[in-house]
Amino acid sequence: MDDKSLKTKMENQVPLLGTFVRTPSIEVIEILAESGLDFIILDSEHFPFDRSRIDACLSIGKALNFPVLVRVPNSSHSEILKVLDSGATGIVVPHVDSVFKAKEIVKASHYGAGGRGYAGGTRSAGRISRPMSDVINEAKKRTVVIAQIEESAGVDSINEIAAVEGLDAVFLGPSDLSLSYGQTDLDSQFLVDAMEKVGEAAARNKINYITFITDIIKINDWQKYGFTTYVLGSEHAWIMRGAQKATQDFKERN
Repeated sequence: MDDKSLKTKMENQVPLLGTFVRTPSIEVIEILAESGLDFIILDSEHFPFDRSRIDACLSIGKALNFPVLVRVPNSSHSEILKVLDSGATGIVVPHVDSVFKAKEIVKASHYGAGGRGYAGGTRSAGRISRPMSDVINEAKKRTVVIAQIEESAGVDSINEIAAVEGLDAVFLGPSDLSLSYGQTDLDSQFLVDAMEKVGEAAARNKINYITFITDIIKINDWQKYGFTTYVLGSEHAWIMRGAQKATQDFKERN
């Protein structure tokens, strides 16, 4: 997957598969870039990614021409600016529960008045090697902006959120959304109704619809809601499952 083609593939509703990365390690990025995945998301909301480690991980993604998104800790302009300047393919913003927040994250992700500021010495700008006009034009074509819908308020406002110009995708977070409805599992009618409503809004506005799954088999159950992009677990889960399977196989042989 070419770093610059992720946005186009999302616009064209091409089925995509990615994963979260929760270990701030350049080696992990290098391995996953060779895995066949379409993209990865550095999870700086829940895991210990400081700015220097994010920058290092993004440098590897850039060198390998591999799409690396960053889930920022919050929707502040400064958090979004840091990762985009370091070369992130795009951002995933948690807890977008209003049209105001959706408009703000889009504004913060693109150059212009009140939005993303320009610095020619950044990685995203080519370290002063490219004209400003070229950098800005490429950013428009490349930068992916994703709003996570994780509260009932976000579902209630989804028709307005999904219609925000410049928003590339909505990402339904099943766990936090279930919690917002007072549920402790992923089998409630509340979640089903939310998946349907958000999916309808995404389809109506021709934007990508994403969710998180822990097992690839879940696609069989959830594809009917309109999801085209899936984030499958994380490298933590893949390592744990591999280790558990190897341990089980070893014990069965001894």
